[in-house]
Amino acid sequence: MHTFRIVLILALSLSAGPAFTALNIFTCTPEWGALSKELAGDKANVYIATNALQDPHHVEARPSLIARARSADLVVCTGAQLEIGWLPLVMTQAGNSKIQVGQPGYFEASRLVNMLEVPSSVDRSQGDVHPGGNPHIHLDPRNISKIASALAERMAQLDSADADGYRGRAQKFLERWQQAITRWEKEAAPVKGMKVVVYHKNMTYLDAWLGIREVGEIEPKPGLPPTTAHLSELLGRLEKEPAKAVVRAAYNEPRAVEWLSQQARIPAVMLPFTVGGTDKAKDLFGLFDDTIERLVAVAK
Repeated sequence: MHTFRIVLILALSLSAGPAFTALNIFTCTPEWGALSKELAGDKANVYIATNALQDPHHVEARPSLIARARSADLVVCTGAQLEIGWLPLVMTQAGNSKIQVGQPGYFEASRLVNMLEVPSSVDRSQGDVHPGGNPHIHLDPRNISKIASALAERMAQLDSADADGYRGRAQKFLERWQQAITRWEKEAAPVKGMKVVVYHKNMTYLDAWLGIREVGEIEPKPGLPPTTAHLSELLGRLEKEPAKAVVRAAYNEPRAVEWLSQQARIPAVMLPFTVGGTDKAKDLFGLFDDTIERLVAVAK
């Protein structure tokens, strides 16, 4: 009777407990959190340090982030100094040797793609310019393909018991992803050659993929808030070279965009920028579905 009771208690505790997860994954931004979930399935706890309404350049190294990093097996971030203002402090304070730079538990997505807008030199007079190139790599879905393959291999390395599972999930994701890219490129045909004003240089990879032309930025220099003088000068330029729309990310402040939109009589378009930026951008597929739908609406 005593043995039966012990077996019963163990069975109940196992059935009531959470599903076993092999990896604790700390991701810096929603796009890498979404990708990690696609590749890991139920084999990981995925934590996302920021949300779509936060500027990824400016994040506070909160104690909660440090606590999450302390228990992480894998950190997945963009790199290219996008997180330079907060991630190094989080990782240092966490004291977790597994996730330090150079270790298998540290994954930097930007190392896997061809970087755009790499400056020949950098100084503070240029604004918030990244020495390694523009870090907003996720808005070209072809980059996501490259990163997904490498990230799945890293997960397989860290959790060799389920290596085949990570690779299998990656293969299925990439098959769906390539089909989606083909569809998106067809749907986005009307935006090729479209001229836009952007808020910040965070749409570069999207523009390069779809053939969109940037003719101005709301920020006078990257990371610097717009001034009245700059906006007036930009408005004058648009009178000579009209644009189809003024585009901003969900996290960008809207007032200057709306002012220019009204003065230039062109639409203001808010794009999700990352997963969670709009109601439709619930995952990576929804991110690009909604982005292209919003751009095509003003291109026609």
